[in-house]
Amino acid sequence: MTISGIAAIGAGLAVIGAGLGIGRVGGNAMDAIARQPEMAGKIQTAMIIAAALVEGVALFAVVVSLLVA
Repeated sequence: MTISGIAAIGAGLAVIGAGLGIGRVGGNAMDAIARQPEMAGKIQTAMIIAAALVEGVALFAVVVSLLVA
């Protein structure tokens, strides 16, 4: 397997990890909002920040894996 093939696998794994992470963040936030609807605003804010951090790490991983290729 070539370096570019390994980099493509790394980029794919980063995207899969981001999808799983954002899915867990969103799902758990919806559970929390269902339990305490009065806290919906604070939970949504925390969810958006957490999703942005997960997405930022995934973007960094994709960029690094593509720079290696």
